Amino acid sequence: MAEPWLSADDIAAHLGITKDTVYTWIAEKAMPAHKVGRLWKFQASEVDDWVRNGHAASEGDK
Repeated sequence: MAEPWLSADDIAAHLGITKDTVYTWIAEKAMPAHKVGRLWKFQASEVDDWVRNGHAASEGDK
C-alpha cells in the first residue's frame, strides 16, 4: 500500500513543531516537500530520513 501524503499541519504534528517552522524549513533548509497546487504535501518517510541525516539541526547543533 502506498504511503499517504501528509499536509503541513500533519507533518508539523508528526515532528512536534509548528506549521510556521515547517514553512521556514522548506524555504531555508530544503525540507523535502512537494507542491500540489497551492498546498505543500509531505511523505513522512522522506521527512524522517531528512531529520535523521541532521538537516533539521541548527548550525550550532551540527
